[in-house]
Amino acid sequence: MQHSSIHWFRKGLRLHDNPALLAAATDCCRLHPLFILNPSSSQAGTNAWRFLLNALRDLDESLQEMGSRLFMVQGCPEEVFPHLFHAWGTTRLTFKVDTEPSARQRDATVAKLAERHGVEVIQEVSHTLYDTERVLALNDGKAPLTYKGLQSLLASLGPPEKPAPTLTLEHLQGCHTPCQVSHDTEYGVPTLEEMGQDPTEVGPHLYPGRETAALARLNALTDRTAWLCGFKKPETEPTSLSPSTTVLSPYLKFGCLSVHTFWWWLDEVYQGREHSQHPVSLHGQLLWREFFYTAGAGIPNFDRMVGNPICLQVDWDNNPQHLRAWREGQTGYPFIGTIMTQLRTEGWIHHLARHAVACFLTRGDLWISWEEGLKVFEELLLDADWSLNASNWLWLSGSAFFHRYFHIYSPVAFSKKTDRDRAYIRISLPSTSTNRGRHHGLCRNRQAAWWAPTTPSPSWSMGR
Repeated sequence: MQHSSIHWFRKGLRLHDNPALLAAATDCCRLHPLFILNPSSSQAGTNAWRFLLNALRDLDESLQEMGSRLFMVQGCPEEVFPHLFHAWGTTRLTFKVDTEPSARQRDATVAKLAERHGVEVIQEVSHTLYDTERVLALNDGKAPLTYKGLQSLLASLGPPEKPAPTLTLEHLQGCHTPCQVSHDTEYGVPTLEEMGQDPTEVGPHLYPGRETAALARLNALTDRTAWLCGFKKPETEPTSLSPSTTVLSPYLKFGCLSVHTFWWWLDEVYQGREHSQHPVSLHGQLLWREFFYTAGAGIPNFDRMVGNPICLQVDWDNNPQHLRAWREGQTGYPFIGTIMTQLRTEGWIHHLARHAVACFLTRGDLWISWEEGLKVFEELLLDADWSLNASNWLWLSGSAFFHRYFHIYSPVAFSKKTDRDRAYIRISLPSTSTNRGRHHGLCRNRQAAWWAPTTPSPSWSMGR
């Protein structure tokens, strides 16, 4: 049977290692690559929207090179699909497996709609290294709560699957994508303005959202074999003026880069060479990602305190003024302010910088709920992945996974230790130094408040 297929792109915004896309193209006479924009379901800020829209344009350009196009539709998937099934004569729907509870509920609803319309549904695991449902089943339906616990479960499954082939013209032989002259008007990728975003609010374009950019960034690491083999995450620099890590996390989040491709690419680098080990190696970082995805899939109410069985119940303070000062980088601590400025302008900060500002907001200084910090990160981070974001806030607030409450990131001592010459905070916005003292009473130590640059640059991105 020759199918009329829809491949539903979500996070897997790529042509390489996309088994669900390959399934859509198999025995297919008509293919509609689809992305559904549902702005009401996203809390993302302007930088993240720019990343997504650029990734979609790049995907459309790659499809055009093979005689196909990307179809952009706005709305709720549960409402959009019945119309598309009828209008396009669809017989098959393919998409990758999502692990988030809300996404699983959405996908179950869409699958039932497809069944009622006589549409075959194919779901493929590709956003995680392993099938999280299978991992949970190995542990009696419970998420492992330690890294070693996950490793023990994965040992019985063997190494991750190898990446699927990249979609090529050969896969699309005999497969047609119906496109009208009005395609860009009806189904084109929208602009930031059309999505209700202010283009003047975007920061420097350091990490372009594109599959091609993701693969170029990965390939650029080829000449750094010694660095890759010696990589130990805790030893990287949070205040480095150029990133001391790979900064591939945004590309993994949106699926511009396949985690399977990254894993096996690293495996080739490691072959025959001494290299760092789990959990601090790059392979180890990908398993941390897997650990948090499994936790998010298996623990109820994972992104909130109430109803979360592993979360410490804390009587956090409710102080909107302090929360606003933290979010806007106006706490009076230049180190905290610089990190929040970088987050707001660039959309990415080092993991230890995330530790510092998260500790400051929660158990370290302000005693404000980690759920409030989670919302800010969800808006401002390019790599704000639901499971990872919730996991890290649970961890850094001391609410779950990590209970060494005495381990505090001092906003002064940690800054002096990692930024001895103040090069990092010197690049912060002028407000960091000119507003010293206007700190809403958060900085009680006058000496700490004055740990600031004497000649601030006009913008964070200068000198990067």
